[in-house]
Amino acid sequence: MKLSELLASTSYARELDFPDCEVSGVTDNSKKIEKNCVFVCVKGGSFDGHTKAAEALELGAAAVVTERDLGLERQIIADSSRKCYGELCAAWFDHPERKLKVIGVTGTNGKTTMTNVIKKILTECGYKVGLIGTIQNEIGDKVLHTDNTTPMTYDYMALLDQMVKEKCDVVVMEVSSFGLVQYRTGPTHFDVSVFTNLTQDHLDYHGTMEEYYKAKKMLFDVSDVAVINTDDEYGKRLYSEINCRKFSCSLNGAADFMAHGISLGADGTVFTLERDGKSTEVKMRMTGKFNVENVLEAYAACVEFGIPSEKIIPVITEYPGVKGRCEIIPTGRDFTVLCDYAHTPDAIENILSSVKEYCKGRLICLFGCGGNRDSKKRPLMAKAAAAYADLLMVTSDNPRDEKPGDIIKDILAGLEETKTEYVVVEDRREAIYSVLKLAKSGDIVVLAGKGHEDYQILKNNVHIHFDEREVVAEGLKRLD
Repeated sequence: MKLSELLASTSYARELDFPDCEVSGVTDNSKKIEKNCVFVCVKGGSFDGHTKAAEALELGAAAVVTERDLGLERQIIADSSRKCYGELCAAWFDHPERKLKVIGVTGTNGKTTMTNVIKKILTECGYKVGLIGTIQNEIGDKVLHTDNTTPMTYDYMALLDQMVKEKCDVVVMEVSSFGLVQYRTGPTHFDVSVFTNLTQDHLDYHGTMEEYYKAKKMLFDVSDVAVINTDDEYGKRLYSEINCRKFSCSLNGAADFMAHGISLGADGTVFTLERDGKSTEVKMRMTGKFNVENVLEAYAACVEFGIPSEKIIPVITEYPGVKGRCEIIPTGRDFTVLCDYAHTPDAIENILSSVKEYCKGRLICLFGCGGNRDSKKRPLMAKAAAAYADLLMVTSDNPRDEKPGDIIKDILAGLEETKTEYVVVEDRREAIYSVLKLAKSGDIVVLAGKGHEDYQILKNNVHIHFDEREVVAEGLKRLD
């Protein structure tokens, strides 16, 4: 492919100021520069690709994309290198984003459950579906590894291209705030987009809740239809500010799609779904009001995608849930152990408030906070946990480059005025062993923060194997 052809299907199409040539690829990674590639100079948090522009040309790059005039012979100046990179990657793979129907889900909590429910519904209705998300990527039944909730730009387009080649009809994806502000999805247009909620998270990156909200809102500038949780304050605001076709969802008031009469139990949930004045009783295997929210929005998204209601309800009824999301870990004992990915104040409140409604004994919560992440949410998570749990076990999560003890000090600041009993065990494995010893008949133990993860991240990004299902099994053997 010639450089002029690569540019032709992008908004950066222009007459070149230098001779045209064949292009061997596109990259924004200075370590992957090769002869005849296009190197896009992206400025990140700690590295500016513009510092490698001249070197890229010396190494034989066909051209460099910059955001300012560097005085180089084969430069293409763009208003945004990130945007241009997204379009170039799309063009390199012959625009796979145009060959698929795309459903996006954004928000702080609920994205993984919702995308998995939507995929299951569409699959049962005869579509071949691709999935992009936190736990894994999928092409039909094929499971692929993932490193990011929303893949990096080139990887994202390569994945869509693979989905097209393997005859997918639709892709359902989690769209992160990072992915949006970094334009990782390039020129993708979304047929249906869903907003779940917005609570404190990632402020180490976005700085303020306002900037975090603006990042999420970007998705709805490139969507045909929006499905929005208007029980959430930011959802209400979003609903009032966007211009695409939009539908509201609520558990608490009037909306286009409503759920009420919710009855929670350890083995599932019953509720009434209401739409266009028609009511349907829904029984599902997942529990928790937050899962009613997830299922309600998944239902709305599929309806607006064109799936008949009578085909959706049976799938919801039988869906068992997602790994690491309010997942019951078998114990064979007279107490229950759940693991959940909850790692924000709102997520902690959601899981504990729901479990509290059917807990016959004590509610025990084990949790920690990730290192190198928003430290301001640590005491807030502690306060949220203390509001519902009868006993807290404070421990480590993924400490990364921080000392676990320092993270725990931040957490404990949120427990200074609480009357809730708490215990500190820094090592997470030992903490799980300890909490199992404390559990009595009728108690429910919630292991919060890790969910689907089967690893722990230590200093210098070292990953060690750590699967809470295995740790619980080990702990139970110790009790025998």
